[in-house]
Amino acid sequence: MLDKHRNSTWGILMSRSPKITALLDANVLYPAPLRDYLLHLASLGVYEPLWTAAIQEEWIRSLVKVRPDISRTALEATQRSMDRAFPGSNVTGYESLIGSLSLPDPDDRHVLAAAIKGEAQVIITVNLKDFPESALIPYFIHVEHPDVFISGYIDRDRQKAIEALENQVKALKNPPLSREKVLENLESNGLVRSVAKLRSST
Repeated sequence: MLDKHRNSTWGILMSRSPKITALLDANVLYPAPLRDYLLHLASLGVYEPLWTAAIQEEWIRSLVKVRPDISRTALEATQRSMDRAFPGSNVTGYESLIGSLSLPDPDDRHVLAAAIKGEAQVIITVNLKDFPESALIPYFIHVEHPDVFISGYIDRDRQKAIEALENQVKALKNPPLSREKVLENLESNGLVRSVAKLRSST
């Protein structure tokens, strides 16, 4: 779904006492359906999301590269809406930590540095191999695929997980999408286990 055809609702969503803090890697902020569901969960107080300007720039740059028809201006507006909706989620001042960190891909060190600075308990990413547990243990951080993170929460609070899904469906106005189509989009973007659980709740 094109970001320029979406109505952002993050500016009016308020979070309640979060249980955990999770650093969202760029690959879970794009594609839009996955980002939207993660943010709708966060708006219900499921967890506190974290990111950085560099992470935001990475997903925007990646999306524009494969979809040049999508306006960068619209994507940057989405970024600003996220920052307004979740005050304090944009981690800064982490750069000095990067040089002391070791990961398989040095370009990923900024993600871990931000997680450390933001006191995240978990990094949510689809590239698990880029964040080996051995590198994270000293900082009391672990890594999870978004499907594992979300499906685990569905087991703990199915009602709130369904509420987040319904809020996502309601927010899609141009064009509107059915509940099943939203589930199909989430499933195609890696939430196989989570979508199976959400479907079983109906």
